[in-house]
Amino acid sequence: MGGEAVEGSVGTHPVAVSDATFGQEVEQRKGLVLVDFWATWCGPCRVVAPIMEQIAAEYAGKGVTVTKMDIDANQKTPMRFNVRSIPSILFFRDGKHVDTVVGAYPKPAFEQKIKQHL
Repeated sequence: MGGEAVEGSVGTHPVAVSDATFGQEVEQRKGLVLVDFWATWCGPCRVVAPIMEQIAAEYAGKGVTVTKMDIDANQKTPMRFNVRSIPSILFFRDGKHVDTVVGAYPKPAFEQKIKQHL
């Protein structure tokens, strides 16, 4: 593929990112990017996952991208951003880390943060 990302090309589901793709998918993307740091063994992560799916669908094409990173498969990036507990949802605005939510919260809590940073 390569080239410039097309607005809305991410789609309506969270995009899996890795240590290798984090720079391109998160730090070089314009707008607001949520990164859900999770692991398969994490119970609260399974509570947050469908909320992130809903947010990805509802905010598609509105300047919000939702991504997810498996911390077991990718250890450099969580360490770089001091992710010590999961789920941790980090908010990036135009490539800069601007906020973090740690833990499983109801959807309105995440929507409030999105509105705050849009």
